[in-house]
Order: sequence, then C-alpha cells, then structure tokens
Amino acid sequence: MNFRPIPNKLGRFTGEMNMNLLVILLLLALAIWVFERFYLRGGPGTIPAKPTDPDIYRVNESSEDSAPQRETVIRTVRDLTGQIKIAIDNHELRRARTIFNRIGEGREFASDIRPVDAGGINAEWVLAPGTDPSRRVLYIHGGGFIMGCPQSHRVITSRLSEVGGCAVLSIDYRLMPEHRHSDCVEDCRTAYRWIIENGPDGPGKARQLFFSGDSAGGNLALSLAAWTRDKELRCPDAIVVMSPLTDVTFSGASLRENYATDIMLRRIMGTLNKLPKFVKSWWVVWTYRVRPADPEVSPLMGDLANLPPTLVQASEAEMLLDDARRYVFKAHASGSPIRLQTWTKMVHIWQIFYPDLPQAKEAFDEIGKFIREHE
Repeated sequence: MNFRPIPNKLGRFTGEMNMNLLVILLLLALAIWVFERFYLRGGPGTIPAKPTDPDIYRVNESSEDSAPQRETVIRTVRDLTGQIKIAIDNHELRRARTIFNRIGEGREFASDIRPVDAGGINAEWVLAPGTDPSRRVLYIHGGGFIMGCPQSHRVITSRLSEVGGCAVLSIDYRLMPEHRHSDCVEDCRTAYRWIIENGPDGPGKARQLFFSGDSAGGNLALSLAAWTRDKELRCPDAIVVMSPLTDVTFSGASLRENYATDIMLRRIMGTLNKLPKFVKSWWVVWTYRVRPADPEVSPLMGDLANLPPTLVQASEAEMLLDDARRYVFKAHASGSPIRLQTWTKMVHIWQIFYPDLPQAKEAFDEIGKFIREHE
C-alpha cells in the first residue's frame, strides 16, 4: 500500500498564530506606552525660559557666617529623616508621623492658639499679638500628603501671623493613604468656604484673604487658587508658598541634579527617584488615584493665567527646585504676577527652623513685605 505525504498544515498554522500574537502584543505595548506618555504624563510639554527681569527670580546667597547654624540644622534633619525612613520601611506610619510632628516640639510662641471646627475640618487659629481678625491666611501644611498637622508647623504659622499681621487658620486635612488625595483637596475647599465667612471671633466676612502652604501644602494651595478662579469664586488677594510640589509626574531635572545636596528629601524620595518614568506614572495612579498630569494634583500642568499675585520661595539645593522654577516661569509667561526667591545651601522648608537660621528670618521678612504690598 502506498501512502501520500500529508502537508504540515498544523505547523504552518501554529507559526502564523505565534506571529499574530507577537504583533498584537507589540501593538498593545505601544498603546500602553502612548497612553502613559501622552495621557498620564501629559506629553513632553514646554516650559518658558527664565524671565529676564531679575525681580521675578532672585537668588539669595547664604552667608558663611551662618555655617554653624546651618550645620546644626543639617544634623537635626539627618536624624529626623533617618528615623522617619526607618519607620516607613517598617510600615509604621503612625510612628513616622509622631516623629515628624516633633519638629515643632519645645518651642514657645507669643501667638494665641485656638482650636476650631472649620466647617467640619479640625483646625486651629494662630493669632500673633495685634493681628487683624478680618485679614486671614488659610495655611496648608506639608508632609507629603501623609504626615504633618497644625502642631508640626506652628513655627511657620506663628511667624506668618506676626509678619503678616493676619489671623492664620491652619487646617488638619485628611491624610493619605487612609484617605484619597481628593479628600485632601476637598478639605481645603471646605476650609476655604468657611474662612471667608468666619474669623477667630466668630462669623464675619474676611476683608482680606491669603493662601499659604509648604511642600505638599504648597501644592494644595496652588491647586485651590486655580479652582477658585475656574469656579469664579472669591480668589485670594495673594499667595505665599514655600518649596511647593507642583509636578507629580516627577519630571524636574533638580530631582536628580540636587539629590546629593537635599538632606531632607533624598531619604524620603530616593527610591521613587530611581524608578523609570513609566513606572512612576503608574505608581502615582495607584497612590493618588488620579492622572499624574491632572492639574488638580500637578498645578504646573494647568492654566496659569489670571492667578493672584504669588510669592514662591525655595532652596537652590533642594530636589523640588525645578518644581518652583518651572511653575514661576510658566505663570509669568501666562501673565500672572509672580516672583521666585531662592536661598543657597538651605534645606527643604528651612523656614521651619526660625529663629535658629538667619535665612529663615530673611525669608519671613520677605513674606511680610509681600503681604503688606497686597493689603
């Protein structure tokens, strides 16, 4: 009996299937990359060049006479951030928060501290002697959205009340990860609605209103200002932010360039800084439950026109320097009145070490001058 050879159709079919699967996987990978690059991260974007007006960006050189005080602060920050890093690595967030809050321990303040319910938000009024209760500051503390409270930032809020002659409302907004980032935002909006109608002595309209915050709190203050503009609500008369986080796509060059000189943030942000941009984007989506390029969480990515007069302060040595610079350059190019003041060799949020650091006094003097300009 003779047998005819049967063509190897199965092998040919399997090969075609493998090729088709490979093509599908490549197209899927390309689609995911495009989605991350142009939707999550918002595309390459362009930031205007540094303004030529020296008043828009002024660098203050730190005197060598302050080197001993600076070294003392650096030792304090190293010890503090080292303890926080260990607690976070051990998944002891409550302990990390307790350590962070110690930064304001042992201080005596001339200001009157009054706990208050600000429309359902725990808060406190900070009132330096002689402050005008109708001139109010809504202060939003930093701490990476996961730490901090009004007590931890009393050095800043007390001095802010003194130099501005304002009643400062420091709010205890809900923190991540127990709560979503949108809860932080909503608490700030609730406090804003409350402060324009209520002062330290009870109900009463705010004659003047300012927003202020540091780091993550600076992020929330800038986001809140843009929201009041977009909703056609009463905008603040001026804004003061210290080393604000403005870009949670984490694309600023100073995140890498200032890694070695940022004593405070490098231990906390070191691991994140090493991740590829693609991974960072998905980490933000998972952590913040929001698109990284959403202006609500990345104020730099939003429309920066028609914003109130704004003063931004930052350190030339910190990792968030470019978050401050790029925001200021873009806002200035958009026509908003804004200025940036930086100091060399300072730690992130060095203002909280007032009166130990001469540069902290200098920074608060500039803040007081700026607030008086916009009375």
